[in-house]
Amino acid sequence: MTDSALARNVAFVGPFASGKTTLLESLLFVSGTVGRKGRVADGNTVGDWSDEARARQSSVEVNAATFSCGDHRFSVLDCPGSIEFFAETANALMGVDLAVVVCPPDTERVWTMGRVFNFLARHEIPCLLFVNRIDEATVRVGDFIEAMKPVGRKPLVPCQVAIRDGDAVTTGYLDLVGGQAYRYGDRQKAHEIEAPGDIQERRDAARTQLLETLADFDDALLENLLEDRIPEPTELRACLRAALANAQVVPVLMGSAERDWGVRRLLETLIELAPAGAAGAQRVAAAAGNAALGQVLKTYITQHGGKVSLARIWAGRFKDGTILNDGERIGGIYRMLGQNQTKIDSAEAGEIVGLGRLESIATGDTIAPADGPGVAPLARAEIPPAVYAYAVRAAKREDEVKVSGAMSRLAQEDPSLRFEQNPDTQEAVLHGQGEMHLKVTLDRLAGKYGLKLQTEKPKVAYKEAIRKAVSQHARYKKQTGGHGQFGDVHIDVKPLPRGAGFAFEDTVVGGAVPRQYIPAVAAGVRDYLGSGPLGFPVVDLAVTLTDGKHHAVDSSEQAFKTAGRMAMAEALPKCDPVLLEPICEVKISVPNEFTPNVQRLVTGRRGQVLGFAAREDWPGWDEITSQMPQSEMHDLIVELRSLTLGVGTFESRFDRLQELTGRLAEGVLAAAKGA
Repeated sequence: MTDSALARNVAFVGPFASGKTTLLESLLFVSGTVGRKGRVADGNTVGDWSDEARARQSSVEVNAATFSCGDHRFSVLDCPGSIEFFAETANALMGVDLAVVVCPPDTERVWTMGRVFNFLARHEIPCLLFVNRIDEATVRVGDFIEAMKPVGRKPLVPCQVAIRDGDAVTTGYLDLVGGQAYRYGDRQKAHEIEAPGDIQERRDAARTQLLETLADFDDALLENLLEDRIPEPTELRACLRAALANAQVVPVLMGSAERDWGVRRLLETLIELAPAGAAGAQRVAAAAGNAALGQVLKTYITQHGGKVSLARIWAGRFKDGTILNDGERIGGIYRMLGQNQTKIDSAEAGEIVGLGRLESIATGDTIAPADGPGVAPLARAEIPPAVYAYAVRAAKREDEVKVSGAMSRLAQEDPSLRFEQNPDTQEAVLHGQGEMHLKVTLDRLAGKYGLKLQTEKPKVAYKEAIRKAVSQHARYKKQTGGHGQFGDVHIDVKPLPRGAGFAFEDTVVGGAVPRQYIPAVAAGVRDYLGSGPLGFPVVDLAVTLTDGKHHAVDSSEQAFKTAGRMAMAEALPKCDPVLLEPICEVKISVPNEFTPNVQRLVTGRRGQVLGFAAREDWPGWDEITSQMPQSEMHDLIVELRSLTLGVGTFESRFDRLQELTGRLAEGVLAAAKGA
């Protein structure tokens, strides 16, 4: 049984290549969980255990590690840093009590942490900042923290002051809470030293900043400061703990995960200051009426181990074999350490565990015992809109029937994937968060299911319309040995306003075309509209059946359907057909310093900027509203991220169809004819 007061549920988040997986490996080493540290470059870390992650030396999904340090049990979720896998990070953050934002001391990359800090602030998730790789720093840690302040959303409060050898090389730190000074030792515990004389001024300034910031949230501390009473370390830790638990401040620590610098101090800080699993469990238990309650944070489907749902237990207790609210039975409960699983009998509130064989349970789902009271679903992270797509088809024809099933299982692991059949272009299209995201997905398909897919740029759903009205007569007459075929129609065809669609009516009088055959004429007309004279579906026109003739013996529904189609085939080339291209409304979100770059990007892709404004609840970010042809958007996200340090993103929706003429139209028609 786990004492949830001693449980710590933590997510490691931060930008790509900031050292999160290395930090986890270092924590496992200094806690005694592993006897030898793995290295990302060697592909032998506890995290990043999948083939796709090791091939790229980068996290592509959430990895879980549960371990003990003394009486405390830690569950650490190591989250991918690439924005293309942010949906993984968001799902994981919904189940932890604290996020450790890991970042290198690089002032040029501060905006890469904006999305994480905005998510944490929006969901009021406590966090601290760990400045990693200080042994490689080219700027002072204090200068980096100052540059981070606009991005951090909450006050950043340094808990350490760097001790430097020379101008920028950090060799140790002074603890602002306890007052002791330490010198780092490679892969060993830092040893206490006398504080250098030249650090006093920086120490005093940093400690004053720490106290004044905390006093904004603690009246007792403010009173003490007004009376010039300096708090004891235990009092200061209590103030920090309370402010952190309420997500009011962001404590800042530093170190080097590669050399184990500052990692033991981070571990001590998590024990001393991090909210316990009990706190979140009590909050949710009260809301759930103290019923057993959990939520799935991540789904793993392995070739040999089956499906495992990584779940946070928020309230109550789940036993192996428990039947859940949807009828699923838990088929094993596991503590996770990368790809290794240790089976346990039950899981208590405050734990993060793997649950086996929950086939119908998806990431984000709320779980509860079937024999308990009904509970409301817990909030889940939003699925980000897709920004990149491939048209895909199986490399082997016999594999085509397997693709949908395999894609469905991959979508259970990664809800930000979307696989659909495009009804306009008749292509199977895989949508995701970027080029790397989809390539990882294709690698998983090949590795797990033996399915290799061919990819290409998705087709644009061009349409065509007409610009003038015509009247047309068509007769279908065919004589065979028995009954013949006869249908005769007169139609009027005219254009409709853009977006009006298709309309069919009849004004036939005197039974020239019997009523039972009029729907067949309409069917023939619609049949032709699937591919007009330019080779694309025809939209925005009205067809009126005005007259016709029939034969008492030879007329039939099929004859009038054929006559309707013939009339359209003869009429539409005379109607001045024109090509239409889809135009999308695109909302682009970037840090405001990149807004001019984005405006040039939009106009360079035949787009029109409609305006821009500060993005609500995202300090320092702009939202640029624009319209852009769909044909220009396939690799928009690639260039956008290139211009914005990888952080820009967009949402789009179809807005309208617009005429396309000139050389661009000629190119589209030539390509369609060639295909």
